[in-house]
Amino acid sequence: MVKFSQTEASAAAARHEMLYAGREGGVAAFFANIDLSGLSLAGRNLSDVDFSGAKLEETDLSGARLDGAKFTDAILRRTNLTGALLRGAILRGASLRGANLIGANLTDADLREESAAPAELTGAILVSADLTRVRLEGALAIQADFSDALMDGCTLAGANLREANFESASLDAADLSGSTLAGADFTDAVLTGVHLDGADLGGTVFASALTDAPAGKGWLSGETATSAIDLHTQWIETGGRQGKPADFSGYDLRRLTVSPGSILNGLIAPHAILSGLDLSRLRLTGADFAGADLRRVKFTGADLRGADFSGAKLSFANFRDARIGPLMIAGGRLLPARFDGATVRKVDFRGSDLNRARFAGCDLSGTDFAGASLRDTDLADVDLTGAKLAVSRFYNPPTTNKIG
Repeated sequence: MVKFSQTEASAAAARHEMLYAGREGGVAAFFANIDLSGLSLAGRNLSDVDFSGAKLEETDLSGARLDGAKFTDAILRRTNLTGALLRGAILRGASLRGANLIGANLTDADLREESAAPAELTGAILVSADLTRVRLEGALAIQADFSDALMDGCTLAGANLREANFESASLDAADLSGSTLAGADFTDAVLTGVHLDGADLGGTVFASALTDAPAGKGWLSGETATSAIDLHTQWIETGGRQGKPADFSGYDLRRLTVSPGSILNGLIAPHAILSGLDLSRLRLTGADFAGADLRRVKFTGADLRGADFSGAKLSFANFRDARIGPLMIAGGRLLPARFDGATVRKVDFRGSDLNRARFAGCDLSGTDFAGASLRDTDLADVDLTGAKLAVSRFYNPPTTNKIG
């Protein structure tokens, strides 16, 4: 196996980037069966590169673009892939033992076995990674950390996941049939529509997991919810003279259907369960979502001025182009939107108005603020590890936060 120097690897990556940019002199990189151990290719565009059989032990690929890359039978032990893009990548039979994939995007990646050799993720760290529709049949992932990962539609049939950590992960419609889950931890995970036929569940922890069974105060029937929404709309339209505000506190609203553009200003829904709902373009000014489960909820284009999200679970929620600035209330006072104490990991705030919003003490790791307006936004003591901060001209970086 040929060992590349840092100079050789960087030169090959640069020529590949030139090719992708359509510049003269560009040449596709070819790293199959090459030893790149210990080198740095962080942040490079290596999409569609062939790394088959390559040795990448402790290589730095953090933030690299590796979409469609081929890693068949490659060795990626202890490789740094934090924040890397591996969408549609082929990792069949690859060894990712102890690799760091925090915040990586592996949507539609293929990690099935190759020539009877399973893909290995033993001890790998995939915290907050996007594993949507990833194929991991038969994979070896003992003690892997999938906490807070998005694993909707992921296939893990027959995988060895003994003592793996899935705390707060979302596994909607995932296939875990025939897998070994002895000692695995699914505390607070989303397990709706999950297939567990034939799985070894000895000692598996499911504390507070969100399943297909009703949670909180239980289901709110469609008829009851529709009636409550109609009365709420009437209450708003008549200035409180008729109807009454809807109070969904603590109820499981995952079966709720709301028409686009509905006016639900002042909705009362603290500690309610709305995981996975589409609430795009709704008018929800002053709504109370304190402590609610809003993971994977779509708020795109919604009017959320003055809404209270304090203490809520918001991982992987989508607030793109939403209005989340302050709400003008009686006496000309401004009521800011609140997120203090909320879990806001991997949330999409692109293009949103977050002026004066309060995020003090929040975990904002991996969150995307590109193009967002953050004028006078409170970001004191927040964790911005891996966050994208290419925001509007109104952003003033706070002096007391954690930036990774």
